[in-house]
Amino acid sequence: MDELIEKARVLIEALPWIREFSDRTVVIKYGGAAMVDDELKMSFARDVTLLRYIGVKPVIVHGGGPQIGSMLERLGKKSSFVDGLRVTDDETMEVVEMVLGGRVNSEIVSLIGGEGARAVGLTGRDSAFITVERQLGAGGRDIGRVGRPVSVDPTLLRTLTGNGLVPVVAPLGADAAGHTHNINADTAAGAIAEALQAEKLILLTDVEGVLDVDGKLRRRMSRASAQIAIGDGSIQGGMIPKVECCLHALENGVNSAHIIDGRLPHALLLEIFTDGGVGTQLVREA
Repeated sequence: MDELIEKARVLIEALPWIREFSDRTVVIKYGGAAMVDDELKMSFARDVTLLRYIGVKPVIVHGGGPQIGSMLERLGKKSSFVDGLRVTDDETMEVVEMVLGGRVNSEIVSLIGGEGARAVGLTGRDSAFITVERQLGAGGRDIGRVGRPVSVDPTLLRTLTGNGLVPVVAPLGADAAGHTHNINADTAAGAIAEALQAEKLILLTDVEGVLDVDGKLRRRMSRASAQIAIGDGSIQGGMIPKVECCLHALENGVNSAHIIDGRLPHALLLEIFTDGGVGTQLVREA
């Protein structure tokens, strides 16, 4: 009986959040361990399905770096990176498009569909909804067909979510000449969240969230305190671009941004529908 009462308590705790976020758009960047561990993949698909059933409008933007690297290795092509971005020549771009827009995207669509939600796979090239410009590496180095979003037309995504579908977006876009470019998945998710004026942007990572100088999780940060932490070195390394992505989203209409540990089963539900959450929430004001 105690176990049943505890289940009821959890549902009651979630009720105000369900009420608040019903019919709101949540953009989720899906990547890391959550994409390669079978149990975590199923957990993610169930979370997304539940979000859709209770009226939230999830939009998924996925990565696929390890899968791309594995395919390139099988083809005898070495991967190289500049500033964390994959150097993408024309041959590599073919592989990226095949893996992201094909195998990875279709697997995610199938997983979500298997749990009962209707998902549809697409890339930023579909309906030309993500337009990019060539992104250069440090010192103006040419790193190939890597793109930075310059415009996102949310019409297609709004049509899909408005009809009860879950868009699953591979982070590919085209430049003004129609050439396909690879986009960093965090960057793509942030740009899409801004275009949709999403309630939330959620980045799934392989760490707890943003940590303080003592290694403790910071559960809530204002935009100002996050900027200070970057400046004084409290936020370092690969966390900097993730936090900067969140800050940019907050500055451009997204209500809150979250960096959460995708290694934790049901991390999405725990972050959105519990009082404490499980990661770091960034907000415009403290």
